[in-house]
Amino acid sequence: MFTAIRPLLFRLDPERAHALTLAALAGSIKLGGLGLRSGPDDPILATTIAGLTLPNPLGLAAGFDKNARVPAAMLRMGFGFVEIGTVTPRPQAGNARPRVFRLVADKAVINRLGFNNGGVSAAMARLRANRPVGIVGVNIGANKDSVDRVADYAHCAAAAYAVADYLAVNVSSPNTPGLRGLQDPGELTALIAAVRAEAATTPVFVKVAPDLDGAAIDGIARVAIDGGIAGLIVSNTTLARPGTASGEAGGLSGAPLFEPSTAILRAFARATGRGLPLVGVGGIASGAQAYAKIRAGASAIQLYTGLVYHGPALVARIKTELAGLLRRDGFSTIADAVGGDA
Repeated sequence: MFTAIRPLLFRLDPERAHALTLAALAGSIKLGGLGLRSGPDDPILATTIAGLTLPNPLGLAAGFDKNARVPAAMLRMGFGFVEIGTVTPRPQAGNARPRVFRLVADKAVINRLGFNNGGVSAAMARLRANRPVGIVGVNIGANKDSVDRVADYAHCAAAAYAVADYLAVNVSSPNTPGLRGLQDPGELTALIAAVRAEAATTPVFVKVAPDLDGAAIDGIARVAIDGGIAGLIVSNTTLARPGTASGEAGGLSGAPLFEPSTAILRAFARATGRGLPLVGVGGIASGAQAYAKIRAGASAIQLYTGLVYHGPALVARIKTELAGLLRRDGFSTIADAVGGDA
């Protein structure tokens, strides 16, 4: 069905197409999840990360469901976990439109959305009222005009920790000026401490950028381990333009991001001594690419842009292909394969 409707969706502005997709998913859940029920996962895909038990390691990355409207639908689609957000303390309109651009030939997307969302209070009220069975994380950020960004993250952590299975601290979006400066070791140390003070026992992950050099990777790894976070999400969108010719500003995601994000993932696996759980993100659109992330050091993986080009059937296909690759190489669990190439 997606193959038939994709040309129609691609005639629409990307934000409009996305809004229609969310509406359709929300409507399906109201009808009892019609058309979304996936079969049971292959037992070989079951895994645990930071104390979270997952039926499979494939997660939905933040950005798809900013306001917690369809986590149940995405879990029914077959994701092992779902991350909503990014949410900020106050509602935020984001940057001026147009701000999302498809690069169809590259199977990529550029966005400069700017944390557009309805605010953490509204999102958490919605999630609390319609809490699905399954692992749901909340990605938190700061308002663009904030005078105290650390306080913004702490506010979001306090509002979200009780309803979230984990928190993801987004310090790597390229679309909020100055935000990536929070990856500096001194800034990050204070930020992690503030968030963990509000998060009680809820696991806290930090989502990092792919545009980092070796010294920055080592610094973040050291702060992450010393700060007692649950893990790192590697990585966000990139400001670079590997293999593309677009001059649009914003973060690039999709197929061109696969190789550079995997290289950064492998570097973080080495920098942490494989002693900190990693979630691999960037350019995944096949079981082979999911497997490559795991072999590079990821205990779990996430995708978003792949859905834009391949539709919901991609979820089941990746899981089937990944299970086959694990068995081909003699592994009996995901954990056995983690970091084999790191």
